Amino acid sequence: MAKIDLEKDKLIPLCLRLSIPTAISQAVQVLYAIVDRMYIGHIDVIGTTALSAVGIASPITSLVSSFSVLIGLGGAPIMAMRLGGGEKDKAGEVLSLALYLLIALSVILTPLFFFLRNPLLSLFGATESNMGYASTYLGWYLAGTPFIVIATGLSNYLINQGQSKKAMIAVLSATVCNVVLDPIFIFIFNMDVKGAAIATVISQVVQFLLTIHFITGKDLMLPLKLKVVANPLPLIGKIVKFGLSPFIIIATDSLLMILLNTMLSRFGKESADILITASAIIQSFHLLVMNPLGGITAGCQGLISYSYGAGNDERVRKAAMIAQIYAVIYSLLMFLIINLFSKPLVMLFTTDEYVAAFSARYLRLFEMMIIPLAFQYSNVDAFTALAEVRFSLPLSLGRKLIFLISILILPRFFQASSAFLAEPIADLLSGIISTTLFWTELNKILSHKKKL
Repeated sequence: MAKIDLEKDKLIPLCLRLSIPTAISQAVQVLYAIVDRMYIGHIDVIGTTALSAVGIASPITSLVSSFSVLIGLGGAPIMAMRLGGGEKDKAGEVLSLALYLLIALSVILTPLFFFLRNPLLSLFGATESNMGYASTYLGWYLAGTPFIVIATGLSNYLINQGQSKKAMIAVLSATVCNVVLDPIFIFIFNMDVKGAAIATVISQVVQFLLTIHFITGKDLMLPLKLKVVANPLPLIGKIVKFGLSPFIIIATDSLLMILLNTMLSRFGKESADILITASAIIQSFHLLVMNPLGGITAGCQGLISYSYGAGNDERVRKAAMIAQIYAVIYSLLMFLIINLFSKPLVMLFTTDEYVAAFSARYLRLFEMMIIPLAFQYSNVDAFTALAEVRFSLPLSLGRKLIFLISILILPRFFQASSAFLAEPIADLLSGIISTTLFWTELNKILSHKKKL
């Protein structure tokens, strides 16, 4: 693999080299869930019910995985800034501590969510018809929690060293494994949703092993080495503080998707199962929009952090602008694909013509404002790369608050499906606010650098 120089390489091709593999990694990561749902939706007799069950369980699995972001995106920019400032030993402390924290989170989260899974599923909209499938899927999926949390968290430390391709290879290999194993376990072994979950866990183990192999490689700028970190509490505080904003983005996305299902179940009445099935399909495509979008902006995050630590203000400005342009181009492309091909895309998940037409209509509505969403993502990730939690956190919370208010109000005064409007309303308003704030505050941030 060609060596990447975060300090000297030309920005436009460098941002492409960093962002494209990260975006692909994120897109492929979504395929874990999408492949499961595609196969599950085509199971004879139980397909639609099982798909709605996975739709209920999937936001909970995303919530579990989001804890890796707290440590991954919280510590990786600090590591990159220290590398940019020539403090390699201190950067190594961040990487070692991140591994310890990810292991600790895995030990806590796995049993906690396993024993709480049925109450959580009931709380978040599971019905009598789909509870059994949802509980089975989630229970087996949670067996892979340590592997996916550690692998996802550490991949950010590869990306922030300019090694996006290695992170991509780990995720791609795992997804190929999942694609191969899913039909074997689901259809050949007749294991239904249990088989889909087991296939996913095996794939997560593959991703974990490859990520560990890459992060300990001697060809890295900073390979992982186990170190005793003296007085770790202040550094833990910084990692959690800087990771809080991206963690909230992903964790609350999961919670809000759960709330969406709950509102559809409550106000949808006799159409609840069809609405939740449509929601499961829509959420799959929404992840396919959001995760690569986050990958584009996260891929350039290490470059922004490194340049900021090195005191290269102009390079910070240009990198942030290029990342935003790439994010908008991607969102425009996705907007066109969804509006031109919504029905064929939805048919990948179901053979039911009524469910497909219903889902396609609301998919277009849900993704109506993904272009303003590109600005929100790029601005928040740039603020995070600059360790400006005072801006990134309120912006993240603000978007969620708009979504929350919309989703609580709309179904009460209109039909249940109006809940799908909450997303475009939140995307439009947050995109305008974040763009205004970022470009008015950037010069002030660069003139008052922080020492991390």
